Amino acid sequence: MKISVPREIKNHEYRVGLVPGSVAELTHQSHEVFVETQAGAGIGFSDEDYRAAGAKIVMTAEEAFDVAELIVKVKEPQLNECKRLRADQTLFTYLHLAADKPQAEALMASGATCIAYETVTEPQGGLPLLRPMSEVAGRISVHVGATYLHKAFGGRGVLLGGVPGVAPAKVVIIGGGVSGVNAAQMAVGLSADVTIFDINAHKLIEIDQMFHGRVKTAYSSKAALAEALKEADLVIGAVLIPGAAAPKLVSKAQLKTMKPGAVLVDIAIDQGGCFETSHPTTHQDPIFMVDGIVHYCVANMPGAVARTSTLALNNATLPFVVKMARMGISAALAADPHLKAGLNIAGGRITYQAVAEALNLPFAA
Repeated sequence: MKISVPREIKNHEYRVGLVPGSVAELTHQSHEVFVETQAGAGIGFSDEDYRAAGAKIVMTAEEAFDVAELIVKVKEPQLNECKRLRADQTLFTYLHLAADKPQAEALMASGATCIAYETVTEPQGGLPLLRPMSEVAGRISVHVGATYLHKAFGGRGVLLGGVPGVAPAKVVIIGGGVSGVNAAQMAVGLSADVTIFDINAHKLIEIDQMFHGRVKTAYSSKAALAEALKEADLVIGAVLIPGAAAPKLVSKAQLKTMKPGAVLVDIAIDQGGCFETSHPTTHQDPIFMVDGIVHYCVANMPGAVARTSTLALNNATLPFVVKMARMGISAALAADPHLKAGLNIAGGRITYQAVAEALNLPFAA
């Protein structure tokens, strides 16, 4: 199979779809891999590294797209990339279509088969290609939250872990999934006062046992969350409904009840965000203020630690790439229901129900 890796073009996005080690695995199995020049340069992988792994270096994105049967990326294609796709090609990447109707319509118009990392499943019921980036985003959320609590950035001027004689910051995490738990691990490690909200009672029991009582747990009722927001220094939105738009759990009106200079970090921003006042930001311009509350809503948070993120992501995606290359796309989708769960668009139609519902577009089973 002919597999292409274009260079990512989203703002401050340095991750790459395949690292040289992954390329070597594919070329060893007699597949052809085409890598756009400098695709991995931002995280220390040179064109020579890719050549040594058996890749062919192409000089433009147009070449990378034109030659491919399977295109492996990290972030959703930008609209000019969507126009390069053809009906005989397969795109394998994060898509997050529920919050991006223009991208969905552009991919439908291309006729390409589009498989989204974030909805591929596993036998245990998890999301194996979303998990590594959720782990990274959860951990980063505490780093950036602690930073933007600094007074110079408009924050409250609060040290996350406090010091002897001064109470630590109160951290509220909404969602007890992979991102939320990883955020809690970091916040507890910095000695913050941490509370996780979730609507799954069994999940709350697991979290309590995992942290041996060092993290408070609370059922995420509207009233309980509203009270916690009043005292919070840092609020991390870590909710996920696979493939669907994130629910809005913190309203604009509630910002007025919060402490001036408190920080909101919206990990769910790729799916539209879980705060009413959220809108996507970039690593170049990551924050904005609403009613005195700092909002951090960077849509590709793991890109901040691009090398770690790329290596973690490749560990998860490579087995699926190998399977598609070996079996062919149609056969791989037919043989693996977990890979098929990642199919979001095919033949100009939306094939993932939650996406179709979020965008108010027809669903094709």
